[in-house]
Amino acid sequence: MEKHANFGSRMGAIFAAAGSAVGLGNVWRFPMEVGNNGGAAFILVYLLCIVLMGLPIMISEFVIGRHTQSNMIEAFRKLAPGKWWRFIGILGIFVAFIILSYYIVVSGWTLYYTYSSFSGMLMDNDTDYGAFFGNFVANPWLSVLFAAIFMLLTHIVIARGVQSGIEKCSKVMMPMLLLIIGLLVLCAFSMPGIDEGLRFLLKPDFSKLTVSAVLSAMGQAFYSLSLAMGCLCTYASYFGPKTRLMSSAVSVAAIDTFVAVLSGFIVFPAVFSVPGVEANAGPGLVFQTLPYVFNMAFDSVPWLGYLFSGMFYILLFLAALTSAISLHESVTAYVHENWHMPRKKAATLVSVATMSFGVVCCLSFGVLSGWTIFGMNIFDLFDSVSSKILLPIGGVLIALFVGWYLDRKLVYMEVTNNGTLSGRFFGVLLFLIRWVAPIAITSMFVKGLLDML
Repeated sequence: MEKHANFGSRMGAIFAAAGSAVGLGNVWRFPMEVGNNGGAAFILVYLLCIVLMGLPIMISEFVIGRHTQSNMIEAFRKLAPGKWWRFIGILGIFVAFIILSYYIVVSGWTLYYTYSSFSGMLMDNDTDYGAFFGNFVANPWLSVLFAAIFMLLTHIVIARGVQSGIEKCSKVMMPMLLLIIGLLVLCAFSMPGIDEGLRFLLKPDFSKLTVSAVLSAMGQAFYSLSLAMGCLCTYASYFGPKTRLMSSAVSVAAIDTFVAVLSGFIVFPAVFSVPGVEANAGPGLVFQTLPYVFNMAFDSVPWLGYLFSGMFYILLFLAALTSAISLHESVTAYVHENWHMPRKKAATLVSVATMSFGVVCCLSFGVLSGWTIFGMNIFDLFDSVSSKILLPIGGVLIALFVGWYLDRKLVYMEVTNNGTLSGRFFGVLLFLIRWVAPIAITSMFVKGLLDML
């Protein structure tokens, strides 16, 4: 079996880790949360959550992965042999598998909408966009087909390995994603709703900043950075000894936040360009509201509408693919290393198993919609249990493990690259890991439980 792989360059490592963080949560969920919670005030709280909670947990995962050079389960076994802490690794791999199972469903939607944009189906004035979306997700053949195509693309990257697959694709897809989002922002500045959109995004309205909005900002920061899913820990195991963990974490968080905020610069000028469309349109914003917005905003220049809509859904697709790759790799690395299975065979096993669960998630909007547990279909159940229960539990345990169980000297040596870098802010970092992050994540966990009850 091949030796444990490493990224070939620092830029490749950063792009891969940033690709893991940048996903549908940035382009889809972030604008929705901003719209629901008052605009710029929410963004300010979100940035604070990134600094106080997101970065400490990300650096903690980097420490675990780089120090052990192992997948998440093996990493905790090495650091705490015979202890129950290895449950954190098992939880991380399980969560990654569950999330990937329903994530490929939504990712398949982005692929279908990309096709529909360029084919002209989304730019028909007579289209009922709510019915268009509903008919697609309820169609067992179409929804499963596009989820399977997306799964196949993810599998091909993973099967090629770390440097030839993940790193090489990240170096292509991340610049492409940033280029597309830049072009879309430029197009958005030509829309009639640009002034109102910018005002909504950049002028804080703290009167709308409730406790619920603050907790939503915490949840968005946590989910957006791919924390406690095993992805960052696994990718960190491919870091070289000279990789600077703190600066890499800051770079990843900066790229992730940059994409999320720029997505707001795309979405809200478009929304405010069409009378009668609300900024807080909710979960249907991307797949039901925005197609209508793109159609109306570019009614006088149809070809520009095709282009804008197509590029937006390509952006969604690329964001989904980079995150799906990291989720897949988290599980594949464990199967490859601990089951002593060749990488291609391990990747195939994970792809088939994930797609099997993905089919059930696809069908939960159609023929299996009657299958409910606690009043939720299978897709919603996977989403709620993973994001509101399992991820917060994993995040708290990672913070406690690194902050209180691991030898302080081990953490210091990893963060400072064996003392070659400045440890000036190490005390602050350790305080955030030990106290601030666990308390913040626990409050988020309580809110998630209350939402489910």
